[in-house]
Amino acid sequence: QVQLVESGGGLVQPGGSLRLSCAASTNIFIFGLSDMGWYRMAPGKERELVAAITNDGSTNYADSVKGRFTISRDNAKKRVYLQMTSLKPEDTAVYYCRAERGRTNYWGQGTQVTVSS
Repeated sequence: QVQLVESGGGLVQPGGSLRLSCAASTNIFIFGLSDMGWYRMAPGKERELVAAITNDGSTNYADSVKGRFTISRDNAKKRVYLQMTSLKPEDTAVYYCRAERGRTNYWGQGTQVTVSS
């Protein structure tokens, strides 16, 4: 079984910061071997990749968040983080944690991030 639980979302003013956390629980694969990612889905829009981090720590980001967001992982704690700074109203979305092992993707239930004054 795989469970991904996101936390840290909330309401923040433009220019503010927020850190999202994803706690993973799995007994079918080793967390440290998984590729992890953060996706988001804004109202009326398709789900999009925000940031990803591979099992060896390599990262990539959507152009829209590059330089503002940082993804990281702590394999000992089985957690992945998304540090978001200089937040913009366009960052408002439900953010989802995703784990990938082989051809299988696992998803969390999402956490709401609202950037508004």
